[in-house]
Amino acid sequence: MRRCIPFTGALAALAFAAMPLAAQAQSIRCVGKDGKKYYGQIVPRACIGQPYEQLNKQGLVIKRFDPTVDNEDPATKAAAEEKQREREAAAKEEARRSRALLATYTSEKDIDAARLRALTEPQRQIADIEANIAQREKRLAELTTRKPAPNPSEIETTRSGIAAQQELLAAKKQVIEAIKARYDEDKKRYQQLTRGR
Repeated sequence: MRRCIPFTGALAALAFAAMPLAAQAQSIRCVGKDGKKYYGQIVPRACIGQPYEQLNKQGLVIKRFDPTVDNEDPATKAAAEEKQREREAAAKEEARRSRALLATYTSEKDIDAARLRALTEPQRQIADIEANIAQREKRLAELTTRKPAPNPSEIETTRSGIAAQQELLAAKKQVIEAIKARYDEDKKRYQQLTRGR
């Protein structure tokens, strides 16, 4: 038992001696009031009162400090931290989308070809709906000029069918516009990501 006490004490002394070395492995990074980035073992003079980050020896952020928030109430601090998490999540999602876009297309021509493929089926459906509407309108014209006059319910059914097809046509046109907008955005993004390569 007596032999263990000095050994434990030696371990504690060794741990305390290693603490300054661990602290030296970390550094502070901040943006000063002058807009420049500063690094140091302590908060640089130019960054006093400014937000700063604690980095590990690999240069990764392990903790963020914001003196302007620390003195505020916990709810405000929690809200600021939540906004920061949202910004980080948005940045990660943006990076993921960029990687996916570059992995999907090898050129702007690929994007144009994909756009044409995506538009083919909705455009065919629109042509079918327009033909259906034309056929129903022709039928309605025949019904309204027929002698003797047909049953009013037959005319109403035909008109309802035309209205339903027109709603469907409007919906398909919105699909077309959404597809065009998506591929336009993909192309613009691709150009931004590949510019200067």
